[in-house]
Amino acid sequence: MSSVLRLRTGFEVELLAPRGASRRSLADALASRCDGQVRAVWHHDSEPAPVAHLGGRFLHLTQGFEVIRGSGEQLCTLVDDVTIVADLDPTAAAPSGWHRLLTDDPRLLRLLARFSDPGGSLETSLDRVAALWGVRTERVGNVWRLDSDGATIALATPSGGHRERVCEIVTPPLVADHAAAVEELLGPARALGFMVPQEAAVHQHVDGGPFRAASTLANVVRLFAHWREPLRQVLGTNGKCRRLAALPDELVAVADGTPTWDELRDAATRGRLTKFFDVNLTQLLRNDPTRDTLEVRVLPGTIDGAEVIERASIVEGLLDRCCDLERFPAPPATMETAVRQLRRLATS
Repeated sequence: MSSVLRLRTGFEVELLAPRGASRRSLADALASRCDGQVRAVWHHDSEPAPVAHLGGRFLHLTQGFEVIRGSGEQLCTLVDDVTIVADLDPTAAAPSGWHRLLTDDPRLLRLLARFSDPGGSLETSLDRVAALWGVRTERVGNVWRLDSDGATIALATPSGGHRERVCEIVTPPLVADHAAAVEELLGPARALGFMVPQEAAVHQHVDGGPFRAASTLANVVRLFAHWREPLRQVLGTNGKCRRLAALPDELVAVADGTPTWDELRDAATRGRLTKFFDVNLTQLLRNDPTRDTLEVRVLPGTIDGAEVIERASIVEGLLDRCCDLERFPAPPATMETAVRQLRRLATS
């Protein structure tokens, strides 16, 4: 089948820098190749928290780097990914300059992102936010804490454990020459010795516009729910990849009928749909999407641009079939037959 993509598509490719290097190393290398520049940015994420002050989880800002071409266009952004842990040493000290900010409220996280400099120092990272409360930060060991009236607002901590080595490459939306654009990023990464971590995945973000009809979205749900195992075999999904799950039963049951858009949205709410499923449909179901895409999360990790595009073309072919008025068919009984039929559906 053809590996040329037609749809407006972006990618997230999870890599790991060699020891002694970081995602900043790749950012600098990419910028030098396009006469560009590197800008420090904050990356938003969350994970469980062992800190009692923060109610069982924390939201955090970690240091990322946006690479801007000499022409002023964005080439990519390089960020951390908390699912990558197996290849890291959790006891490793943070290199100079690497830190993160933590809080338990998304509103405070946005405030921190606005007033704290991702390229600044750990020691001063909370100072501008502290000034808003009229207080000073307090140092406790190697942690800077911002409290107000006994309540913790935010923490700033060194970013150790080799977190600087994790490098998720996030492309802007690509409208043409997808293969060349991806290889422009992965070629320099290979040259620097970057590798594919054990839990790695590639995420494919497809323009959400074609999937905003109820019948089309129902077909997407049928594809990823009923063909889950054959699809994983065809794509080579990484069994160690984290934050993947089958779509909620409530949503699948509604999609198997002839649902309206509101019925699909209601079923997604009842099923507690989040982005951490095999396919992320949350942005499609929002009235004000942050990123108007359908995100396929089951592609395996790779550092080869041709492999990224080859698998993405299979996904695009299947999504094209979902846009047909005809219902997406049920899979045959045996895995071998299902895999063959799925490959045919991707090229028909």
